[in-house]
Amino acid sequence: MPKITFLPHREILPNGITITAKTGDTILEAALKNNIQIEHTCEKSCVCTTCHCIIKKGFNSLSKIQEDEDDILGQAAGLEEHSRLSCQAKIGNKNIEIEIPYNTLRIK
Repeated sequence: MPKITFLPHREILPNGITITAKTGDTILEAALKNNIQIEHTCEKSCVCTTCHCIIKKGFNSLSKIQEDEDDILGQAAGLEEHSRLSCQAKIGNKNIEIEIPYNTLRIK
């Protein structure tokens, strides 16, 4: 099973965390199963950017970006070349490393 490393986040994950993920799950599904509360205002329907994340390693292991995600992702603050919506990016067979932008992660 692939691993997802969430890089440290100064308030929520000061030490970062590595979790085991199921191939085919989205990044968001894997995070929520492990009590990492990534914001997802639209409830995974791909109409907002609150679950925006930046893939630092393993970008090509994820599912290919679809047109609807690409359109919405263009509105994300802090957009980078390897940005994805965590509710849409399905995990492949390789380990990935993720940065959660400061305004994306919250405590519930």
